[in-house]
Amino acid sequence: MKIRTSILALLFCGLSYVRAQEKLVEKVRSYVREFNSNDNEAVVNKIPNKDAYDWLLANVPLLDCPDKEVEQTYYFRWWSYRKHIKSSPEGTLVTEFIEPVKHAGKYNSISCALGHHLYEGRWIRDNAFLKEYIDFWLYHADKGQSKRRFHQFSSWLPDALLAYCKVNPDNHYLEARLMDLDQDFEKWEKERKANNGLFWQYDVQDGMEESVSGGRKVHNMRPSINSYMYGNAVAIAAIAKLVSNKGLEKKYSSYAQSLRQLVLDSLWDKEDQFFKTKLEKGPLHPTREAIGFIPWYFHLPPDKAMYGKAWLQLPDTAGFNAPWGTTTAERREPTFRTRGTGHSCEWDGAIWPFTSSQTIRGMANYLSDYKRNNAINANDLYEQIHKYAKSHVMNGKPYIGEYQDERTGAWLKGDNPRSKFYNHSTFADIIIQDLIGIKPQTNHTLEIRPLITKDRWDYFALTQLTYHNKNISIYWDATGEKYNKGKGFTVYVDGTKSFHQLDLKNCKINLN
Repeated sequence: MKIRTSILALLFCGLSYVRAQEKLVEKVRSYVREFNSNDNEAVVNKIPNKDAYDWLLANVPLLDCPDKEVEQTYYFRWWSYRKHIKSSPEGTLVTEFIEPVKHAGKYNSISCALGHHLYEGRWIRDNAFLKEYIDFWLYHADKGQSKRRFHQFSSWLPDALLAYCKVNPDNHYLEARLMDLDQDFEKWEKERKANNGLFWQYDVQDGMEESVSGGRKVHNMRPSINSYMYGNAVAIAAIAKLVSNKGLEKKYSSYAQSLRQLVLDSLWDKEDQFFKTKLEKGPLHPTREAIGFIPWYFHLPPDKAMYGKAWLQLPDTAGFNAPWGTTTAERREPTFRTRGTGHSCEWDGAIWPFTSSQTIRGMANYLSDYKRNNAINANDLYEQIHKYAKSHVMNGKPYIGEYQDERTGAWLKGDNPRSKFYNHSTFADIIIQDLIGIKPQTNHTLEIRPLITKDRWDYFALTQLTYHNKNISIYWDATGEKYNKGKGFTVYVDGTKSFHQLDLKNCKINLN
């Protein structure tokens, strides 16, 4: 009798799981149907709308969670990203603007959001096309062009390449590209390194024109490009270590530490407790800008309480906290939002998803990896992510554009066709790495450090996640009744239960 009861229980659980999966699949179908119905599909690239459902179901990790705004935006952003995957005579690309723009290179290519594209796209199951995209920028983008295209904008390509290979290991590819990454870094030095060792950049070529502290013709030393170059040096050193190139490992490890110290010594304002732009003429610009959070994206600041105080500005309504998201300059700045509206892509205060996603990643790194992190907490992070998700709307329908009014949420380019589906930021990557907490590694370890708390979500599932060539499924079920896989936090690897604990907390799983 007991055996029969157990078998019936197992059958019931199995049937419940199948039904849960069917509901999730139907949910994805419903989302895609809605997104397709709102789109006139003026531009069709590699994957048309008619194939969007099949593509999402085959390629993206499936999310189930109680926050419907986060969930809808998660699928909308994957649906939108798919629209930007484009075939070209020189390989598959990922575009930034869905419509052609005059400042783009061939095939409507722009390097500004390259790092975002790689971080987001690394979670796609069939993502080998990203290697073609990387190679386009390393080898083809400037050929036949009247002006340079790869260095048209600041870039964190080496860092993003390593992030991609932490999810999809390929040391042979990394080794084959290492010397070219080295040469490209040296090219950046020749073009943008000042006599004091810091990197300078025009704000427009940081992708952040009309900013409070910058200018289109001034050689200011900005936290953004210096953080990118630090992150790139750290990444090249890590790649060199992976492929046993001790010379380049030593070169870039040393370089990273020297640049880090320069940033700390030169761009940190001790009085205002923030990373700021150093003007070409010498002093720091007095205004705090959201680019001062970028150093945490690359783990540049030491784990000291004095640096963590910068994060006190994020929830401050006189700082960066606005009704619709994180402003690009502090709201107490006297010239906040005075440089126009919607004419020149102003970064003097309005909300840019590009910056929102960078700030959220820096915030998550601070919470996950810094012990002296008493300035903010996981609830602050969730509020930022939820606000970011809610901002993806126009006229009551899912939308992602260029930039927004911080008080009303109005998209400041209006419903400009060039701004629709603007692929200039991340969202899915934030949910996967930061909120659910999957921290990709170079070794064969699945490390999960959730920043979503059980007080916020009493359940979630992330399934069909490809990591190190394994199929990962993650479940949090506070009662055990949502997914019928037991009460608590459960991880499956290739269909086998590999981890279970009652609490929603950190774990490591050996994948060997």
